[in-house]
Amino acid sequence: MIQKAGYPFTFLSDPKLETILRYDLVHAHELASGKDIARPAEFLLDSSGTIRWRMITENFFRIAQPEQVLEAAKALR
Repeated sequence: MIQKAGYPFTFLSDPKLETILRYDLVHAHELASGKDIARPAEFLLDSSGTIRWRMITENFFRIAQPEQVLEAAKALR
């Protein structure tokens, strides 16, 4: 599906919450399903895998705006 859509970056699927737990992004007992899910988060990593910028929120309706991500990426140059 990702290749068909033509995305030039990697997506992470984490059904066992392994990475989500590692980055402390678990939203325990989500209201609708009662299951543990990921909190909203965006990361920019450099080529070595180091996190250079992140936005993590408890509010599922608040995500990084494209302008914020572009500004953060430009600042990393």
